[in-house]
Amino acid sequence: MPHHNAHSKDSKDFLLSSYDYTLPQSAIAQSPSIPRESAKLLVYERKSGKITHSDFYHFGDFIPKDTLLVFNNTKVINARIYAHKLNSQAKPNPKRMEIFFHKVLDSFRFLVQIKGRVKSGDRLILQSHKAFTRPIIARVLECCENGMRIVEFMESIKTHSSQENRILNDKEVFELFNNHGYIPLPPYIKRDEANQNMQEDSVFYQSVFAKELGSVAAPTASLHFSKQSLESLQKSFQTCFVTLHIGAGTFMNVESEDIRHHAIHKEYFSISSASAKAITHAKKVLCVGTTSARCVEYMMRYKVLCGECDIFLYPGVEFKRVDYLLTNFHLPKSTLIMLVSAMVGREKCLELYNIALEKGYKFYSYGDGVLIL
Repeated sequence: MPHHNAHSKDSKDFLLSSYDYTLPQSAIAQSPSIPRESAKLLVYERKSGKITHSDFYHFGDFIPKDTLLVFNNTKVINARIYAHKLNSQAKPNPKRMEIFFHKVLDSFRFLVQIKGRVKSGDRLILQSHKAFTRPIIARVLECCENGMRIVEFMESIKTHSSQENRILNDKEVFELFNNHGYIPLPPYIKRDEANQNMQEDSVFYQSVFAKELGSVAAPTASLHFSKQSLESLQKSFQTCFVTLHIGAGTFMNVESEDIRHHAIHKEYFSISSASAKAITHAKKVLCVGTTSARCVEYMMRYKVLCGECDIFLYPGVEFKRVDYLLTNFHLPKSTLIMLVSAMVGREKCLELYNIALEKGYKFYSYGDGVLIL
């Protein structure tokens, strides 16, 4: 198994404030790189300390042979949908509310965030840019903390004598959001309501190999590959796919000043036995994105192929299997910048970020990438 030094000799590594850096607004990418491969790529070789500035057209040139590339094939749900609250006479309130999908709890119950005041028992009628064949109602079953709500979705069926409600199952709810919802762009990507670049975002805020529906944010390192570049990598390297559904928790701030006390969010993951075998036996493993890395590290530690992944990687925690990492540039004080710091050391991570800023790299979801070898 690969051995990486634990860079935790420095107690500052455990302080949240140590992961802060100043990012000008202008460095946050507001639109995707088109073509995808035209994004910049900073390559950092840990052994020699060498830094190369390149782009994704040349990504494959830097990868050592006999490396297995691991991709996350999760697919982003159109997680935002709009609705109007119904009053006691079943008349809709003119004020529009946003329902933001978080996760499936079971076949008929879903965890969502509703932007607006609702209580248990309230019903909201969904609206859409496309007409519904039948009215769809979201019923609030329970109010949880931090604005989360447990809801069920029903379609109203009028018969000759009465009106019945049929509860929708998870497959139907996914279909509902995909047909009538909007892509859940992160809050730092600004869109004008009138012109939301929807067509562009629905294509580019999704990887070309997205397959398993369930994320509310894209695995952003994956966005740099086109069908052509993926095919060419597959000719030169062994590749495999894992699934980790990214939850909204990925955007949640770390609150505790000692990062070791942070309770990281849980996300559903699944790895096929063929992928698990490839990962276990590969000479070297390159994870495309922090989500693939967390998935692989969780599997290696706990020997399970599906479940809830809640692994938190930060300086001092050793990587058991991930040798190389491709990732984007992440938010200050985020668990993601801590994961990158676990690979290269916190000071080196912040140094690379500063170099990237000086060289005009773009940050966050639609931004450029960094390859750690």
